[in-house]
Amino acid sequence: MKQYLISLAGAIILMSCTNPDKGSQRNSDQLNNNQKGKIMETKNLDTATFGGGCFWCVEAVYQQLNGVVSVASGYSGGPRANPSYEQVCSGATGHAEVVQIVYDTTKISFDELLQVFWTVHDPTTLNRQGADVGTQYRSVVFYHNEHQKELTKSYIEKLNAEHAYDNPVVTEVSPFTIFYKAEDYHQNYYNDNKNQPYCSFVIQPKVEKFKKVFGDKLKK
Repeated sequence: MKQYLISLAGAIILMSCTNPDKGSQRNSDQLNNNQKGKIMETKNLDTATFGGGCFWCVEAVYQQLNGVVSVASGYSGGPRANPSYEQVCSGATGHAEVVQIVYDTTKISFDELLQVFWTVHDPTTLNRQGADVGTQYRSVVFYHNEHQKELTKSYIEKLNAEHAYDNPVVTEVSPFTIFYKAEDYHQNYYNDNKNQPYCSFVIQPKVEKFKKVFGDKLKK
């Protein structure tokens, strides 16, 4: 009996030594799978930077698109480091009001983002969108790679060749350098201030028009 108990104890000890290894292996496999998933998700993300007048308007539109992960309002295109909203509004910084869009390339393409871009602002007015006047309101695409550059230029050529607008497209196409995120109160501005007159009379009509044209591309 004593020998049996010793053997049984040995078996239990052996099991306790081997089972944690199996559990550790399962945990390790699960961790590796999670890491692989995060890596794949990161690989699928890309960035676009557009200026189309007041960034409140542009942000409100792109937030609606399926495949868009995040939209941040900010400043880009000028030499002034860390500019404030007041400085950019003066027109002296060289920056444009822009939105920085992070998107999932498996759900939406840069081409589709451009289609929206040409629709939600007037790319034929130089340094102006409606009542907003100044270089800070210029129409601009800051490209992050050669694909974005060539696709944007190709679109402009086609739009002008087909006389899609009454006047030529004057959208600036420049390499992306740096993005300065705007002050916190500018972020998610339309959603947080829908009763504000500018939101009601300027942004909302743009959003409603956009939804009618791109209804099949909206987030559910």
